[in-house]
Order: sequence, then structure tokens, then C-alpha cells
Amino acid sequence: MNQSQPSPQPQGVGTAGPPIEPAAVDLAARAGAYRDELIAFRRDVHAHPELGRAEFRTSGLVKARLERAGLAPRTIAGGTGLVCDILPGGAASAPAEGADAGIAIALRADMDALPIADTKNVPYRSTVEGRAHACGHDVHTTVVLGAGLVLAELARAGRLARPVRLLFQPAEEIMPGGALDMVAGGALDGVERIIAVHCDPRVEVGRIGLRTGPITSACDRLQVRLDGSGGHTARPHLTTDMVTAVARMAADLPFALARRVDPRAGLSLVWGRIASGSAANVIPQTGELEGTVRCLHLSAWREAPDLVHELVDHIAATHGAKVQLTYHRGVPPVVNEATVTQLLHDAMADRFGPHAVEDTEQSLGGEDFSWYLERVPGALARLGVRGPTESVPRDLHRGDFDVDERAIGIGVELMVSTALLAAG
Repeated sequence: MNQSQPSPQPQGVGTAGPPIEPAAVDLAARAGAYRDELIAFRRDVHAHPELGRAEFRTSGLVKARLERAGLAPRTIAGGTGLVCDILPGGAASAPAEGADAGIAIALRADMDALPIADTKNVPYRSTVEGRAHACGHDVHTTVVLGAGLVLAELARAGRLARPVRLLFQPAEEIMPGGALDMVAGGALDGVERIIAVHCDPRVEVGRIGLRTGPITSACDRLQVRLDGSGGHTARPHLTTDMVTAVARMAADLPFALARRVDPRAGLSLVWGRIASGSAANVIPQTGELEGTVRCLHLSAWREAPDLVHELVDHIAATHGAKVQLTYHRGVPPVVNEATVTQLLHDAMADRFGPHAVEDTEQSLGGEDFSWYLERVPGALARLGVRGPTESVPRDLHRGDFDVDERAIGIGVELMVSTALLAAG
């Protein structure tokens, strides 16, 4: 893996935006000064992954580094989330609870790992069995930390016009996610805009993917438990034919759901686990199904729980089964606001050229950054992490996922440039 600072020559689509603030003229040098430290930091976090709401080590490392930079982060969200304001003039001040600080923009990172094994053969491979940073949150954390260090320098030099807030969030990978904890803890108090990046192995390092409007989908989870009278397979008419009931629920519910909403809403139910029975000649008394509901449109997502309950009850009643449905509300779609999306576009185009920005499609993946956007305008960019020699990208949520670490410096410059535009 190439660790050198990139001089990307990306190709794609995009148009150059207005000139960035003069304060960012030396941004490449300022960000480059932290290159080795940030790569080492990312590898440390990668080697010590922590699951949602247990990111105490990661949060502690971030907090200690921000304090060494003269900042005053405060802990929220169950003890692992962090909020840190960077104020004009370089003053260190923890934001007061509920205060309207007039924050020009917030930069958000998520810190949690996934409960899967790290299968890579690298020096920074996970040291925790069954846990890995397989979604790039170690990179997100490092990028926002690096942006904070550069912005702190600029603030001390009198080159930051308005406050910027850093958010380090726990528990993005679980439901309900840590974004709601952060909001409840005052993370958005006084914030005017918010941005984030997410690693994308399909996008080459040196580029970002952007889209105005929905960029991810809504994602919920559901569990269906069916109960009935079991018995001998020789006499199914005297029982609740449970395996058949489970099979019909598995086949009919996704089909019926898709026919009850506008097809353009992209509402999709996919099962991940089905279980019933333990013997060939015994009709079981119970059956279970678990799956996810994903949706491209916000309005259809809001209607989905009531519709699922109605259809589940109908299918269960058809087979004489009692039903218990647990519907876990997950996240709405991330809907990028046009003005903030343009800020990201202009910042990236100015730093790396107009062709460093490419269009991206809406994903069916879920991302709890959407909860922030329910309250303030913002946007999420897809950060390119694929190396130029990698013909087949290693997808997210796989044990072999890794990044071209040059993406860290690019992400730092993007975040700082966008913050300067927002604060200017």
C-alpha cells in the first residue's frame, strides 16, 4: 500500500466552483505535516476495534489528542461520544449545554467497528478476535481528527472566521444508532450545517462521489415469531402447519409489501434468517423470521411499519398461526441538501481539480447520519479509498476490507476546505 502523499490526477465529471478562502492556500502543507501521525493513528484504531457504545479506547485517544492541540472536547452519548468546538482566535472552550454557539458547520465521524473477523494479512490487523473495522469508521475518525488539528492551527493564526464543531459518534452500526444519542446530548445545538464522509471502495482514491437528494436508503429490521399447535406430520390437519406458515410468510410478505406501495419508492424486504423445526416427522410449534426493510423514499419509509403489521397479521391468520411482530425502526434515508452538497463539491474541485468529483447513485445501505439531517441541512460525500492498481474493489462489511491510506489526507483537506467555505 502506497503511503506517500498523493498528487491525484482523477478523471470524471464535475465543474469547478468559486475560489476557496485565501486561508486555505497552504492547506496541503498543513495537512501533509500530520500525514504520518494520522496514518499511525488510523492503524492503531484499526488494530483495536470496538463495537457500538463500547468505543472507550478510541474515544479516549481522540480526546487526548484534541486536548494536546489546545482544544476542549466534552464527552456525551453514554461516555463514548465526543463534541469539540474550534473557536476563532484559538480559544479553548467546551460548548455549554443547550447553548447557541453559532456553529458554522459540524464535521461528523463514526467510531464503531463490526462483529466480524479481520482476514487481512497486514501489520495493523485486528488484535480483537471477531471484530474488525470493515466499514472504514477508523478512517472517518482519523479524517475528522486531522481536520480538527488543522482547523485548530488556522484558528490560532486568526484564519477561522466562525466556530466549527467536531462530532465523534458511537454506535453507527447498531439500531437505534448513536446519532440519536449525540443529538439528545446537544451535539447539534447552535449548528447551522453538518457534513460527513463515508469510505467507498468503488471510488478511486483522490476522488469523491456526490449526489444532491437521497444518497442512502432507509433501513429497518423486523422479527416475526409464529406460534401454533404442533404435532405429527401424518396429521397436519390437526395442527398449525408451522413450516408451511413460515414458508408462506417468507414468500408472500415481500411480494405483498412491494405491491402495496409505489414501485418508485424502492421498498424492499429481504430475509436474513428463517428457523423452524428440528425433525422431519414433527410439525413444530414455533417459527421465526428476521430481515431488513429498505426504502429509497422517505414518505414510503414512514408508512412501512403500519403496512407490515397489517400484512403480517393477514398472512398469519390465513394459516391459523398466532403472530408476534417486532419492528425495529432504523434510519431514514440520508438526503443531501443542495447548498451543502455544493460546498463539498466546490471545496473538492478547488483542492484537487474539477474532475475529482463524480456523480454517485443512491445506495440501499443505511446510515444514521440521516438523523442529523432531520434537524439541520447537511450532506454526506463518498470518499474514494480504492487504490489505482485494485481492479476489483474489496467491498464494505467484509473481513478483507482495507483502504488506500492516501485517502486520509484527501479527506482532511476536503473537510477543512468545506469548513472554511461554510465559515467564510
